[in-house]
Parts: sequence; structure tokens; C-alpha cells
Amino acid sequence: MLDVKILTIFPGIFDSFITFGNPAQAIEKHLMGFEAVDLRQFASDRHRTTDDYPYGGGRGMIMKPEPIVKGIRALKAGVDKPRVILTTPQARLFDQSKAEELSQLSSMIIVCGRYEGIDERVRCYVDEEISVGDYVLSGGETAAMVIIDAVSRLVPGVMGSDSHIGGDSFYDGLLEYPQYTRPRVFEGMSVPWVLLEGHHEKIRTWRLKQSLARTFYRRPDLLETKILNEREAEVLGEIRTEMNAGNMEKNHECA
Repeated sequence: MLDVKILTIFPGIFDSFITFGNPAQAIEKHLMGFEAVDLRQFASDRHRTTDDYPYGGGRGMIMKPEPIVKGIRALKAGVDKPRVILTTPQARLFDQSKAEELSQLSSMIIVCGRYEGIDERVRCYVDEEISVGDYVLSGGETAAMVIIDAVSRLVPGVMGSDSHIGGDSFYDGLLEYPQYTRPRVFEGMSVPWVLLEGHHEKIRTWRLKQSLARTFYRRPDLLETKILNEREAEVLGEIRTEMNAGNMEKNHECA
């Protein structure tokens, strides 16, 4: 079981989040524990202050180190080797491989920053820092939700049958192939015939090609780091040849 604790000044933000989707399923099946802990309970003054003005001047407020460190220590007590994570836009980007890594943990504590940032000394008390994108959010709570949602679906048993996860975007370093459902024709756009024939090997080949083509056109950066197997390299070569000849089959793209 994966035990997740969130250290935040707004624990109520997570009330709805954990009642829907994969996090809710994980909790309901007792495969993941979850607790949003109010950082203010670790403040030492009667006003439960968790922020203060920055030394050296500047706008905004900075989160104080004492409540955060005290909170981290309290949440770590009695827990076997929890991973302490700080959400911050200054860290490495969160991706599928990191989600898979975190899903194997037994315990993690996510510290949510707010305001103009946290006191730099807090970084000495966390195990790693994670960013969910190159942009600034109001606080780390939203980032924590992204991490938990991505991780919870990978915890064994949460999805019921894990077999379909392998086709998801980023699972194997590629974007997912196009998906279709009924009706067969919608406003003049038809489902590709190969998906209607029932020939499983042809479908697998088509999906691989579409996955590689979609990645090649939309996220070529992913192909720079992916180690292609022999079949993938062969299909990608076909895609490049067809593209250069102007014969690449187009999927339904909105204008």
C-alpha cells in the first residue's frame, strides 16, 4: 500500500479531489492511504503564522522554515523511509517514468509551497523536488494533485486490469495512437477500415505506426531519448520515407 501525506495550508482543497477517479479507487480498495495535513498546526505563535517578509526586501511573502520542518518531522515519525517531495517550478519535470518510480514507494510526503516561495533552508529537509511544468501555479496543491493522480493509477490493483495501461501516452516513450468508437461515420469522417476488419496483427501494426507518426509530428523531442527496437526503427523509417514523398496517411485532424 502507498501512503500519501500532503503538507499544506489549504487541506480542504483535496476534499473533492480524493472522491473521484483513480485516487478514490485506490483509497476505496485500501491500496493507497491519503491525508492532507494542515501546516498551520505546526506554527508556534497564536496566529498560526506560516509566512513572513523576505530578507533583503521584495514583494510577497515567504513560507517560514520552522512550521514546514516541524511538519515534515511529525509526518515522518513512525514511517519507514518515506520519500519527502517538494513541489516547485525550479525542479526536474515530472514525467511517466517518475510516476512509475513513485508508485513503487510505500510512503511519500508532498510539501506544497505557496506565496512567493519557501525559505531556501527547507530544501535541506526534503529528498527531492518535482515540477509539473514550466509555469507558475498559485500553490503546490495543484501540482500535488497531478502527481497523485498519475501515480495512483499505476499502483498495482487500482485499475483492475493493468493490461491497457501499456497503450497510454508516454508509457513506452511514445504518444498514444488515435482512438475511435461508434458511430462508424460522424459528419463525414469514417473510422479507419483496418480497425473494423478484426485482423489483430494488422491493428497492432497500424497502432504502432500511428503512435510513432503522432510522436514524430507532435513531440519529436521524445524520439531523441527513446531507444527504438528493431521493429519501431523500421516503421519510423517508413514514416520518414512516406513523409518525404508526400504520401503519409493523414488521420482526422480538426482544422
